[in-house]
Amino acid sequence: MKTLLLTMLGVLALPARAEPLVVAAASDLTYSIGELADAFRKQAPGVELKTSLGSSGNFFAQIKNGAPFHVFLSADMMYPQRLAAEGAADGATLTTYAIGRLALWTLDPRFDLRQGMAVFRDARLARVAIANPQVAPYGMAARAALQHHGVWDAVSGKLVLGENIAQTAQFVQTGNAQVGVVSYATVLAPRLKGVGSYYLVPQAGLAPIEQGAILTARGKGHPAAARFMQFLHSPTARAILQRHGFGLPPAKHA
Repeated sequence: MKTLLLTMLGVLALPARAEPLVVAAASDLTYSIGELADAFRKQAPGVELKTSLGSSGNFFAQIKNGAPFHVFLSADMMYPQRLAAEGAADGATLTTYAIGRLALWTLDPRFDLRQGMAVFRDARLARVAIANPQVAPYGMAARAALQHHGVWDAVSGKLVLGENIAQTAQFVQTGNAQVGVVSYATVLAPRLKGVGSYYLVPQAGLAPIEQGAILTARGKGHPAAARFMQFLHSPTARAILQRHGFGLPPAKHA
């Protein structure tokens, strides 16, 4: 009887295993989220971290409908702001963790990207890839950049729309588009660096692509979620993001 009692007490003393920390990450983090996750695991070795990549607009809809994500890394601020306004995320935790940049990218040697946005006036250009402006922040930014530089009318009938920035890059890789408007992080990715040619779109006159992180309503109850949010502003995480082509917001000091 004594042995049975001790066994029962021992079981009760075991800490409940926390559920995995699940992070929904915008597609422009495709090439950096693995490195970010590995760095976080070194700082929090007891935390089981899982990541999921997709378009920010789709994640917005999924989280709004109760998808089990704890942290949302959006490619812009609008979606996390809307989640907070609708009670699906904690607005007090909303923060800018990176600033995205646009780049033109081609694998077709006939198109000289050193001419910049003027390449879109080339009559030989038949297909241009951008992310879907309806659901992808980089698509919205691409459309704004094309309009700002006065070439939207020249390309609007030639567009191939990717569900997210990763699929947009695939259209260029597979030859389904001759030129793509992708993220700067894409062309700097280790497996794509040096492939084709790119042109960094000037930021002047365009709204910055501020990328927002927020704890979802579900994430408020996860013991490691706030720690991951803090990690995003650590020198380690900032160095990773900068190396992958992201701009950075002013540093936070604990």
